[in-house]
Amino acid sequence: MSDSTPETEPTVDAPEQASVAPSQTPPPERQVTTRGQQALRDIMGGSVVISVLAVLLALVVGAVLIALTDPGVQKAAGYFFARPTDTFQAIWTAVGGAYTSLFQGAIFNTGAFTFATGIQPLMNTLSAATPLIFGGLGIALAFRIGLFNIGGQGQILIGGALAGWVAWSFPMPFPWALIVAIVAGVVGGAVWAGIVGWLKAQTGAHEVIVTIMLNYVAFYLISFLLRTPGALQAPGSNNPKSPAIPHAAQLPALFGVRYTVTWAFVLAIAAAFAYWWLMNRSNLGFRFRAVGENPSAARTAGIGVERMYIYGMSIAGGFVGLAGVNQVLATTPGGFSSGFDAGLGFDAITVALLGRSRPLGVFIAGLLFGALKSGGYLMQAANDIPIDIVLIVQSLIVLFIAAPPLVRAIFGLPKPGTAPRPRRPATAAATKEA
Repeated sequence: MSDSTPETEPTVDAPEQASVAPSQTPPPERQVTTRGQQALRDIMGGSVVISVLAVLLALVVGAVLIALTDPGVQKAAGYFFARPTDTFQAIWTAVGGAYTSLFQGAIFNTGAFTFATGIQPLMNTLSAATPLIFGGLGIALAFRIGLFNIGGQGQILIGGALAGWVAWSFPMPFPWALIVAIVAGVVGGAVWAGIVGWLKAQTGAHEVIVTIMLNYVAFYLISFLLRTPGALQAPGSNNPKSPAIPHAAQLPALFGVRYTVTWAFVLAIAAAFAYWWLMNRSNLGFRFRAVGENPSAARTAGIGVERMYIYGMSIAGGFVGLAGVNQVLATTPGGFSSGFDAGLGFDAITVALLGRSRPLGVFIAGLLFGALKSGGYLMQAANDIPIDIVLIVQSLIVLFIAAPPLVRAIFGLPKPGTAPRPRRPATAAATKEA
């Protein structure tokens, strides 16, 4: 029997075994999110907050442009390193003065001696917002069906021209003359937009191309009729202008002749309510929304998608036609020319986008753009700021609304419907350091 014992491998302590074993990253901690926290994340990343922040960002960029183009700021920037406070003071004066004038021209004139005079800017804002609300509702309705209606200009022209022609061709007492003229304007806009829906349903023609072409057709058609005696041209006149609207067919002032706002604003509120009821409480609105979400699924469920295109575009054109009614019966009762649409058809697209195609959103967006339009003139006159700054602000609002991920990235907002990122345990970092 041999004395020698077999060699055995040295034993390793447990801590050393742990160091030799391959490192494994511990799983991340599961972060529990309550319903309240998830709801808060959805609200902060939702469309309402995005829209508000888009307006805020546009105003900030507008402030930068005002500061860069202001002569006082440019002069103070020439000796910035000698007296930097002068530059900041000039920036504050330029931007503050511009936005103060914007407020005073759109909401309330703080320098007025009486309250009645002070609210004159607010009345102007309501007056400017009224056709934007009508047009925005029509564009928004088309959006909800999955159609992009760029034919607001043509629908406004046809609706307004037909309302004016009925008003002076069929004299009636008030209020029947006004009611018949309004109905004629709605029918005119509905028929003009219904052509687009019919072509979309029957031939598959793209609504963007068709609406753009119909804008040209409507403009040159109204221009031709305004130069044709016996059509829309005022009798005995050589100018391309229509006859004056009879007093019985004019939209009366809402708060007296001192202010520009008319009963069309009340009609805009009623139109927004009608839009809400149509889309949220009626069977036809349900079919519109189903087609807008998924036309193939709607067709499988037995919904006539082609009919919905025709109905939807016709109703959308009726809403936009009300903007033409406002332009003829309230804004230009002395007679209209071929440019009475005033670019409202394209502004309505911006309003519909900002309002997320919802009735309350469109209404508020119309008020906002009406305020920008009304206050921009005082901002230009009082501070010598180009009116183009206001147009840039409007364009930037659309840009930011069209890019929600950009707004969320700037403000660090979460995406709706997503859970927060799981947190790594602190031991993982400690293990790496060891």
